[in-house]
Amino acid sequence: MSLAAAIAVRRGALDLRLDLDVPDGGVLAVLGPNGAGKSTLLRVLAGLLPPDEGRVVVAGRTWDGDGGHLPPHRRALGMVFQDALLFPHLSVADNVAFGLRTSGVPRGQARAAAGEWLARVGLDGFGGRRPAELSGGQAQRAALARALIGSPDLLLLDEPLSALDARTRLTVRAELRRHLAEFSGSAVLVTHDPVDAMALADRVLVLEDGAVVQEGEPAEIATRPRTDYVARLVGLSLLPGLAEGPRVRLAGGGVVTASEEASGPVFAAVRPESVSIFLARPEGSPRNVWPVRLAGATPHGGTVRCELTGEVSLLADVTAAAFAELGLAPGAEVWAAVKASEVAVYAR
Repeated sequence: MSLAAAIAVRRGALDLRLDLDVPDGGVLAVLGPNGAGKSTLLRVLAGLLPPDEGRVVVAGRTWDGDGGHLPPHRRALGMVFQDALLFPHLSVADNVAFGLRTSGVPRGQARAAAGEWLARVGLDGFGGRRPAELSGGQAQRAALARALIGSPDLLLLDEPLSALDARTRLTVRAELRRHLAEFSGSAVLVTHDPVDAMALADRVLVLEDGAVVQEGEPAEIATRPRTDYVARLVGLSLLPGLAEGPRVRLAGGGVVTASEEASGPVFAAVRPESVSIFLARPEGSPRNVWPVRLAGATPHGGTVRCELTGEVSLLADVTAAAFAELGLAPGAEVWAAVKASEVAVYAR
Protein backbone atom coordinates (compact mmCIF):
# COMPACT_ATOMS: atom_id res chain seq x y z
CA MET A 1 0.00 0.00 0.00
CA SER A 2 1.28 3.46 -0.86
CA LEU A 3 -0.77 4.96 2.00
CA ALA A 4 -1.56 3.10 5.21
CA ALA A 5 -2.90 5.07 8.17
CA ALA A 6 -4.43 4.13 11.52
CA ILE A 7 -4.97 7.29 13.55
CA ALA A 8 -6.81 8.74 16.52
CA VAL A 9 -7.26 12.49 16.98
CA ARG A 10 -9.18 14.25 19.74
CA ARG A 11 -10.05 17.91 19.21
CA GLY A 12 -12.82 19.33 21.38
CA ALA A 13 -16.00 17.34 20.76
CA LEU A 14 -14.43 15.48 17.84
CA ASP A 15 -12.98 12.02 18.48
CA LEU A 16 -11.66 10.88 15.12
CA ARG A 17 -10.64 7.23 14.81
CA LEU A 18 -10.10 5.49 11.50
CA ASP A 19 -7.98 3.09 9.51
CA LEU A 20 -7.46 3.56 5.81
CA ASP A 21 -5.36 2.00 3.07
CA VAL A 22 -4.97 3.37 -0.43
CA PRO A 23 -2.89 1.38 -2.94
CA ASP A 24 -0.63 2.79 -5.62
CA GLY A 25 -2.85 4.34 -8.27
CA GLY A 26 -5.88 4.24 -5.96
CA VAL A 27 -8.28 7.11 -5.29
CA LEU A 28 -10.19 7.19 -1.99
CA ALA A 29 -13.07 9.65 -1.64
CA VAL A 30 -13.97 10.72 1.90
CA LEU A 31 -17.57 11.86 2.35
CA GLY A 32 -19.24 13.16 5.47
CA PRO A 33 -21.26 16.03 6.96
CA ASN A 34 -19.65 19.12 8.43
CA GLY A 35 -17.81 18.28 11.64
CA ALA A 36 -17.37 14.61 10.74
CA GLY A 37 -13.57 14.86 10.73
CA LYS A 38 -12.74 15.14 7.01
CA SER A 39 -10.60 18.27 7.29
CA THR A 40 -8.89 16.90 10.39
CA LEU A 41 -7.95 13.79 8.45
CA LEU A 42 -6.41 15.88 5.66
CA ARG A 43 -4.47 17.97 8.18
CA VAL A 44 -3.02 14.81 9.72
CA LEU A 45 -2.03 13.37 6.34
CA ALA A 46 -0.50 16.69 5.30
CA GLY A 47 1.57 16.88 8.48
CA LEU A 48 -0.19 19.98 9.81
CA LEU A 49 -1.59 18.10 12.81
CA PRO A 50 0.19 15.20 14.53
CA PRO A 51 -2.22 12.40 15.49
CA ASP A 52 -2.69 11.68 19.18
CA GLU A 53 -2.23 8.00 18.44
CA GLY A 54 -1.41 5.80 15.49
CA ARG A 55 0.71 5.80 12.37
CA VAL A 56 0.80 7.26 8.89
CA VAL A 57 3.01 5.35 6.45
CA VAL A 58 3.40 6.43 2.82
CA ALA A 59 5.42 4.47 0.23
CA GLY A 60 7.09 2.52 3.02
CA ARG A 61 8.18 5.63 4.92
CA THR A 62 6.74 6.46 8.33
CA TRP A 63 5.43 10.01 8.37
CA ASP A 64 3.82 9.74 11.82
CA GLY A 65 4.41 7.11 14.49
CA ASP A 66 7.26 5.47 16.38
CA GLY A 67 7.67 8.74 18.26
CA GLY A 68 8.37 10.72 15.10
CA HIS A 69 6.53 13.34 13.08
CA LEU A 70 7.65 14.35 9.60
CA PRO A 71 6.93 18.06 8.94
CA PRO A 72 4.85 19.01 5.88
CA HIS A 73 7.76 20.31 3.79
CA ARG A 74 9.51 16.94 4.06
CA ARG A 75 6.50 14.90 2.95
CA ALA A 76 6.29 13.79 -0.68
CA LEU A 77 2.79 15.12 -1.16
CA GLY A 78 0.80 17.44 -3.37
CA MET A 79 -2.37 19.25 -2.39
CA VAL A 80 -5.22 20.92 -4.27
CA PHE A 81 -7.59 23.12 -2.26
CA GLN A 82 -11.14 24.35 -2.81
CA ASP A 83 -9.68 27.65 -3.99
CA ALA A 84 -6.63 27.42 -6.23
CA LEU A 85 -4.55 29.56 -3.80
CA LEU A 86 -2.05 30.56 -6.47
CA PHE A 87 0.47 33.23 -5.48
CA PRO A 88 -0.89 36.42 -7.09
CA HIS A 89 2.55 38.04 -7.52
CA LEU A 90 4.00 35.08 -9.45
CA SER A 91 3.36 34.05 -13.02
CA VAL A 92 1.36 30.91 -13.64
CA ALA A 93 4.54 29.06 -14.66
CA ASP A 94 6.35 30.16 -11.50
CA ASN A 95 3.37 29.05 -9.41
CA VAL A 96 3.52 25.59 -10.95
CA ALA A 97 7.31 25.45 -10.56
CA PHE A 98 7.22 26.69 -6.96
CA GLY A 99 7.54 23.28 -5.29
CA LEU A 100 10.45 22.25 -7.47
CA ARG A 101 12.26 25.53 -6.82
CA THR A 102 11.86 25.22 -3.04
CA SER A 103 13.33 21.72 -3.22
CA GLY A 104 16.44 23.03 -4.96
CA VAL A 105 15.71 22.34 -8.63
CA PRO A 106 17.45 24.94 -10.86
CA ARG A 107 15.17 27.68 -12.20
CA GLY A 108 15.49 26.73 -15.87
CA GLN A 109 14.79 23.06 -15.21
CA ALA A 110 11.82 23.89 -12.98
CA ARG A 111 10.31 26.27 -15.54
CA ALA A 112 10.74 23.69 -18.31
CA ALA A 113 8.91 21.09 -16.19
CA ALA A 114 6.21 23.66 -15.43
CA GLY A 115 5.73 24.28 -19.14
CA GLU A 116 5.30 20.56 -19.76
CA TRP A 117 2.72 20.26 -17.00
CA LEU A 118 0.81 23.33 -18.15
CA ALA A 119 0.52 21.72 -21.56
CA ARG A 120 -0.70 18.48 -19.95
CA VAL A 121 -3.52 20.30 -18.13
CA GLY A 122 -4.55 22.32 -21.18
CA LEU A 123 -2.83 25.59 -20.27
CA ASP A 124 -0.12 25.66 -22.91
CA GLY A 125 0.80 29.30 -23.51
CA PHE A 126 -0.61 30.52 -20.19
CA GLY A 127 2.68 30.34 -18.26
CA GLY A 128 3.45 34.06 -18.53
CA ARG A 129 0.07 35.20 -17.19
CA ARG A 130 -0.80 36.17 -13.64
CA PRO A 131 -3.38 34.13 -11.67
CA ALA A 132 -5.84 37.06 -11.81
CA GLU A 133 -5.98 36.59 -15.60
CA LEU A 134 -7.20 32.99 -15.31
CA SER A 135 -10.77 31.73 -15.05
CA GLY A 136 -11.74 29.58 -12.07
CA GLY A 137 -11.34 26.37 -14.07
CA GLN A 138 -7.97 27.45 -15.45
CA ALA A 139 -6.75 28.32 -11.96
CA GLN A 140 -7.72 24.86 -10.67
CA ARG A 141 -5.88 23.24 -13.57
CA ALA A 142 -2.79 25.24 -12.67
CA ALA A 143 -3.16 24.20 -9.02
CA LEU A 144 -3.40 20.55 -10.09
CA ALA A 145 -0.23 20.93 -12.19
CA ARG A 146 1.53 22.49 -9.19
CA ALA A 147 0.48 19.54 -7.00
CA LEU A 148 1.57 16.85 -9.48
CA ILE A 149 4.77 18.33 -10.89
CA GLY A 150 6.96 16.84 -8.17
CA SER A 151 5.61 13.29 -8.65
CA PRO A 152 4.34 13.05 -5.04
CA ASP A 153 3.63 9.76 -3.31
CA LEU A 154 0.36 11.18 -1.93
CA LEU A 155 -2.10 13.61 -3.52
CA LEU A 156 -4.66 15.34 -1.28
CA LEU A 157 -7.71 17.00 -2.85
CA ASP A 158 -9.83 19.20 -0.60
CA GLU A 159 -13.16 19.99 -2.32
CA PRO A 160 -11.26 20.79 -5.53
CA LEU A 161 -14.36 21.41 -7.67
CA SER A 162 -16.77 23.06 -5.26
CA ALA A 163 -15.89 26.65 -6.17
CA LEU A 164 -16.52 26.13 -9.90
CA ASP A 165 -19.72 26.84 -11.79
CA ALA A 166 -21.72 23.87 -13.06
CA ARG A 167 -20.45 23.89 -16.66
CA THR A 168 -16.79 24.39 -15.69
CA ARG A 169 -17.12 21.71 -13.04
CA LEU A 170 -18.11 19.11 -15.62
CA THR A 171 -15.06 19.90 -17.76
CA VAL A 172 -12.56 20.06 -14.91
CA ARG A 173 -13.97 16.88 -13.33
CA ALA A 174 -13.39 14.98 -16.58
CA GLU A 175 -9.84 16.30 -16.81
CA LEU A 176 -9.15 15.54 -13.16
CA ARG A 177 -10.39 12.00 -13.66
CA ARG A 178 -7.92 11.54 -16.53
CA HIS A 179 -4.99 12.83 -14.46
CA LEU A 180 -5.94 10.67 -11.47
CA ALA A 181 -6.01 7.63 -13.74
CA GLU A 182 -2.42 8.41 -14.73
CA PHE A 183 -1.23 9.19 -11.19
CA SER A 184 0.99 6.45 -9.78
CA GLY A 185 0.73 7.37 -6.09
CA SER A 186 -2.21 7.37 -3.70
CA ALA A 187 -4.93 10.05 -3.79
CA VAL A 188 -7.40 11.09 -1.08
CA LEU A 189 -10.34 13.26 -2.17
CA VAL A 190 -12.49 15.05 0.42
CA THR A 191 -15.84 16.18 -0.96
CA HIS A 192 -19.47 16.87 -0.07
CA ASP A 193 -20.59 15.99 -3.59
CA PRO A 194 -21.49 12.34 -4.20
CA VAL A 195 -21.16 12.87 -7.95
CA ASP A 196 -17.51 13.86 -7.53
CA ALA A 197 -16.93 10.85 -5.29
CA MET A 198 -18.61 8.40 -7.67
CA ALA A 199 -16.93 9.82 -10.76
CA LEU A 200 -13.38 10.18 -9.43
CA ALA A 201 -12.80 7.49 -6.78
CA ASP A 202 -12.51 3.73 -6.88
CA ARG A 203 -13.41 3.50 -3.17
CA VAL A 204 -15.54 5.69 -0.92
CA LEU A 205 -15.24 6.10 2.86
CA VAL A 206 -18.04 7.80 4.79
CA LEU A 207 -17.29 9.57 8.07
CA GLU A 208 -19.87 10.59 10.66
CA ASP A 209 -18.94 11.97 14.08
CA GLY A 210 -15.33 10.89 13.65
CA ALA A 211 -16.10 7.26 12.85
CA VAL A 212 -16.24 5.29 9.61
CA VAL A 213 -19.87 4.30 9.05
CA GLN A 214 -19.48 2.81 5.57
CA GLU A 215 -16.72 2.00 3.12
CA GLY A 216 -16.82 0.33 -0.26
CA GLU A 217 -16.89 0.73 -4.00
CA PRO A 218 -18.89 3.71 -5.30
CA ALA A 219 -21.65 1.52 -6.75
CA GLU A 220 -22.10 -0.27 -3.41
CA ILE A 221 -22.32 3.01 -1.50
CA ALA A 222 -24.82 4.42 -3.99
CA THR A 223 -27.13 1.40 -4.01
CA ARG A 224 -26.78 0.10 -0.43
CA PRO A 225 -26.42 3.04 1.97
CA ARG A 226 -26.17 2.17 5.65
CA THR A 227 -27.03 5.48 7.32
CA ASP A 228 -29.65 8.14 6.69
CA TYR A 229 -26.92 10.65 5.81
CA VAL A 230 -25.53 8.41 3.07
CA ALA A 231 -29.01 7.57 1.81
CA ARG A 232 -29.96 11.22 1.46
CA LEU A 233 -26.60 11.98 -0.12
CA VAL A 234 -27.25 9.47 -2.91
CA GLY A 235 -30.97 10.27 -3.07
CA LEU A 236 -32.55 7.18 -1.52
CA SER A 237 -35.12 6.68 1.22
CA LEU A 238 -33.63 4.32 3.80
CA LEU A 239 -36.11 2.36 5.95
CA PRO A 240 -34.68 0.11 8.70
CA GLY A 241 -36.80 -2.74 9.94
CA LEU A 242 -37.23 -6.48 10.48
CA ALA A 243 -37.91 -8.71 7.49
CA GLU A 244 -40.36 -11.60 7.63
CA GLY A 245 -40.43 -13.07 4.14
CA PRO A 246 -41.32 -10.33 1.65
CA ARG A 247 -42.64 -7.99 4.38
CA VAL A 248 -40.46 -5.56 6.31
CA ARG A 249 -41.86 -4.21 9.57
CA LEU A 250 -40.28 -0.80 9.94
CA ALA A 251 -38.65 0.42 13.13
CA GLY A 252 -40.82 3.53 13.08
CA GLY A 253 -44.04 1.67 12.33
CA GLY A 254 -45.56 0.69 9.04
CA VAL A 255 -44.87 -2.21 6.71
CA VAL A 256 -43.10 -2.34 3.35
CA THR A 257 -43.53 -5.25 0.94
CA ALA A 258 -40.68 -6.28 -1.38
CA SER A 259 -40.62 -8.74 -4.25
CA GLU A 260 -37.94 -10.92 -2.62
CA GLU A 261 -37.93 -12.63 0.76
CA ALA A 262 -35.52 -11.88 3.61
CA SER A 263 -35.29 -12.34 7.36
CA GLY A 264 -33.91 -10.45 10.34
CA PRO A 265 -32.69 -6.86 10.57
CA VAL A 266 -32.63 -5.23 7.14
CA PHE A 267 -32.70 -1.95 5.30
CA ALA A 268 -35.37 -1.29 2.69
CA ALA A 269 -34.25 1.32 0.16
CA VAL A 270 -36.52 3.15 -2.27
CA ARG A 271 -35.49 5.46 -5.10
CA PRO A 272 -37.42 8.77 -5.30
CA GLU A 273 -38.37 8.14 -8.93
CA SER A 274 -40.07 4.89 -7.85
CA VAL A 275 -42.59 6.72 -5.66
CA SER A 276 -45.91 7.81 -7.17
CA ILE A 277 -48.15 10.43 -5.55
CA PHE A 278 -51.96 10.39 -5.71
CA LEU A 279 -54.66 12.65 -4.33
CA ALA A 280 -56.87 9.63 -3.54
CA ARG A 281 -55.98 6.06 -2.63
CA PRO A 282 -54.89 4.39 -5.89
CA GLU A 283 -56.40 1.23 -7.25
CA GLY A 284 -54.44 -1.42 -9.12
CA SER A 285 -51.10 -3.14 -8.80
CA PRO A 286 -48.94 -1.31 -6.21
CA ARG A 287 -48.54 -3.48 -3.09
CA ASN A 288 -47.27 -0.55 -1.04
CA VAL A 289 -49.74 2.27 -0.50
CA TRP A 290 -49.60 4.71 2.43
CA PRO A 291 -51.30 7.95 3.45
CA VAL A 292 -48.62 10.64 3.77
CA ARG A 293 -48.23 14.38 4.20
CA LEU A 294 -46.21 16.59 1.86
CA ALA A 295 -43.73 18.15 4.28
CA GLY A 296 -41.69 20.02 1.68
CA ALA A 297 -40.87 20.33 -2.00
CA THR A 298 -37.77 21.64 -3.78
CA PRO A 299 -36.68 21.78 -7.44
CA HIS A 300 -34.30 18.93 -8.22
CA GLY A 301 -32.91 19.04 -11.74
CA GLY A 302 -35.85 18.64 -14.09
CA THR A 303 -38.18 17.40 -11.33
CA VAL A 304 -39.58 18.44 -7.97
CA ARG A 305 -38.32 16.47 -4.98
CA CYS A 306 -41.10 15.93 -2.47
CA GLU A 307 -40.50 15.07 1.18
CA LEU A 308 -43.32 12.82 2.39
CA THR A 309 -43.93 12.02 6.06
CA GLY A 310 -46.23 9.52 7.69
CA GLU A 311 -46.03 5.94 8.93
CA VAL A 312 -43.56 5.51 6.06
CA SER A 313 -41.45 8.59 5.23
CA LEU A 314 -40.15 8.86 1.68
CA LEU A 315 -38.60 11.09 -0.94
CA ALA A 316 -40.47 11.29 -4.23
CA ASP A 317 -39.51 12.89 -7.55
CA VAL A 318 -42.35 14.15 -9.75
CA THR A 319 -42.26 16.29 -12.86
CA ALA A 320 -43.01 19.97 -12.47
CA ALA A 321 -46.08 19.49 -14.68
CA ALA A 322 -47.43 16.68 -12.48
CA PHE A 323 -46.72 18.73 -9.36
CA ALA A 324 -48.78 21.60 -10.76
CA GLU A 325 -51.58 19.37 -12.09
CA LEU A 326 -52.01 17.71 -8.69
CA GLY A 327 -52.12 21.13 -7.03
CA LEU A 328 -49.54 20.03 -4.49
CA ALA A 329 -48.39 22.33 -1.69
CA PRO A 330 -46.62 21.75 1.64
CA GLY A 331 -49.07 20.31 4.14
CA ALA A 332 -51.17 18.48 1.54
CA GLU A 333 -52.52 15.06 2.54
CA VAL A 334 -51.82 12.62 -0.28
CA TRP A 335 -51.13 8.93 -0.96
CA ALA A 336 -47.78 7.41 -1.86
CA ALA A 337 -47.43 4.16 -3.80
CA VAL A 338 -44.39 2.01 -4.56
CA LYS A 339 -44.30 -1.28 -6.46
CA ALA A 340 -42.80 -4.21 -4.51
CA SER A 341 -40.28 -4.73 -7.33
CA GLU A 342 -38.91 -1.21 -6.70
CA VAL A 343 -37.99 -1.93 -3.05
CA ALA A 344 -34.38 -3.07 -2.47
CA VAL A 345 -33.85 -5.05 0.75
CA TYR A 346 -30.44 -5.91 2.22
CA ALA A 347 -29.05 -6.95 5.61
CA ARG A 348 -28.18 -4.35 8.21
